[in-house]
Amino acid sequence: MFVHKMWNDHELSKMVDGGVPFAMLSDGGGQVGKVYGVYDEDAGVETRGRFIIDPDGIVQGFEILTPPVGRNINETFRQVQAFQHVRASEGSEATPSGWKPGKKILKPSPGLVGNVWKEWKTEMAFD
Repeated sequence: MFVHKMWNDHELSKMVDGGVPFAMLSDGGGQVGKVYGVYDEDAGVETRGRFIIDPDGIVQGFEILTPPVGRNINETFRQVQAFQHVRASEGSEATPSGWKPGKKILKPSPGLVGNVWKEWKTEMAFD
């Protein structure tokens, strides 16, 4: 937990105004890391990762990276917003890769299968 505090106070707060808007957890002993399969017994630490868990306790997304590769907090925020949007639509809308709030969504249907590229090509070019 001390490393998280130092990281937030001296690094994240300079990249994200006010630091991250959620609590970071510490898993001394690796009990949670063992459940998620990211605890390295030999080193006594977890592999870096993030898990997006919905209000029902279901893992909706995760990313595991080795220490030399940094995570993208903006992508994490984007994914949380996308999961929130899909949940609010009760699954009637889908967010394509790179979706951001206010951008075009997709309406899942049999006609969309094999045709996502048409929507992507005309409306959702990479930023």
